[in-house]
Amino acid sequence: MKKIIALTLLTIVFSCTDNDSLQPYDKAQKAAEVNIKGYSKPDVIQMRLNGAPISISGKTSYSEKVETQVAFVLDEGETDELGIYNNQTGAQIAKYTITYDNFTDYKNLYFFNLPGIFLQTYAVKPTVNLGKVGFEFIFPNLGEFSGSSLEGVKGVLKRENGVVLAEFDNIGKKDFTAVKIYNFFSTTAPVYLELYKPGTTAPYTGSNIIKVTVKQDIGANMIVLQEKMENGIVVVKGDIDVADYL
Repeated sequence: MKKIIALTLLTIVFSCTDNDSLQPYDKAQKAAEVNIKGYSKPDVIQMRLNGAPISISGKTSYSEKVETQVAFVLDEGETDELGIYNNQTGAQIAKYTITYDNFTDYKNLYFFNLPGIFLQTYAVKPTVNLGKVGFEFIFPNLGEFSGSSLEGVKGVLKRENGVVLAEFDNIGKKDFTAVKIYNFFSTTAPVYLELYKPGTTAPYTGSNIIKVTVKQDIGANMIVLQEKMENGIVVVKGDIDVADYL
């Protein structure tokens, strides 16, 4: 009789274990960590995780240098939203959808929020010796109006008389180029950046040479190139200098 009872109890235990294995008690989890380095001027911004404001040094709104680390736990199948908002108007500036599967893509998050443009990149103002001019370029909306599928363009910086000041083999969408430096020569004479397909002398779009007039400040210049449409024609502007804000 004892053997029968023991066998019955053992069968019950195995039966419960098998059923429970089909219904796990806890979902798989991963610890996510987002290192944020940003800059916003003149707008005051607020960052929110799933709608809840993120506090930095006790403040839930901030401007100029924005640096913090956000840590949270992600359940398998869960989606979290990290958003950047204009604190005054409440308008959303940027949104990042973070999941159990892609959270490592957001380990480091960089941005510049400037008048008329939002850059998802990190930059440090380069050191340029006295009497020198330094240029860096980035082209975040390359292809927006031209339809170009290129990920980068070649840039040739020239004086008004055609003398080459510097060449940039690859001006891309995501990162500033390395700085190129030359001797300062004028406070009024313009400089021009001609844009070509990488490794060629052919315009990166269309058939005419694309020439961008850029301001030349002594010291560092960090120019954001932007495709725009003017009177039905694609043009490229270089009006924004990130160095002015750093």
